[in-house]
Amino acid sequence: MELDGHRWIQEPMGEGMRRLWRIDEVLWEGDTEYQHVVIGRTDQGISLFCDDDRQSTDFSQLVYHEAMMVPAFLLAEKVERVLIIGSSEGVASQMSVQAGATRVDHVDIDRECVEACAEHLPYGYALDELPALESGAGPIRLHYADGATFLDQAPPEGYDVVVVDLPDEREDDQDGQHNRLYGLEFLQRLQTVLSPGGVVAVQAGCPTVWRNKTLIRAYNRFQSLFDTVTYFGSDEHEWAFLFGRVEPIDDPTNVLLESFPRSSYQPATIDEASLIGCTVPPFSLRNQS
Repeated sequence: MELDGHRWIQEPMGEGMRRLWRIDEVLWEGDTEYQHVVIGRTDQGISLFCDDDRQSTDFSQLVYHEAMMVPAFLLAEKVERVLIIGSSEGVASQMSVQAGATRVDHVDIDRECVEACAEHLPYGYALDELPALESGAGPIRLHYADGATFLDQAPPEGYDVVVVDLPDEREDDQDGQHNRLYGLEFLQRLQTVLSPGGVVAVQAGCPTVWRNKTLIRAYNRFQSLFDTVTYFGSDEHEWAFLFGRVEPIDDPTNVLLESFPRSSYQPATIDEASLIGCTVPPFSLRNQS
């Protein structure tokens, strides 16, 4: 939309709510096979929007990605093999290597979006890195494929960490490609490609009471499938993440705290106090009626 002589993107925030982002310069815009993508300059730096949903900004992407990845690194028994589904920017893959992973399979269905991110975003992959990533020349192997179908190629040893990083679950797309990767059947399939002590991590939605429907659904799915479920709601971002292990753990927060000083990846936005405070699920999750 145009307002006050500027281009604005209307980001859905919940029923009857929109948030406006002023786009000072469009660096790339197009309809890929799967979504409408805009990469532009905002007051938070160069930012990525998919179907009008803000995915990441230069200002806040590290807070987001560390909230998604660090608890998974700490909760997993080891971090050698990692599968990442979505996460077009490539930051999650790079973090996994820093955490000690020797094999990272990054699967994204939208080649055009990945290439645009690599060309224009100042974080994540660089465009000239893509050929090596696509050929598997290093620890990161970039695959342009459907996340569900790719699971047939999982290594026999399984993955130590599996991350699903997609735009929020959609209310109006219950049977579509996007929501299929949030569903119960897909989570059950992810369990089958885990190594012993492995962790499934999912971007699970927003904890605010006016936008928490998808978080409640995700939380209930995890509770029905995993004997250990850990919640991490970023205290400096608006998103929450869920982490599941098949094996029961009496005190997963204590596992995070014990693992923290030994982790090869030392975060810039999370400390021990974060691991204590951010792992308490909000009231609406703990007291569902």
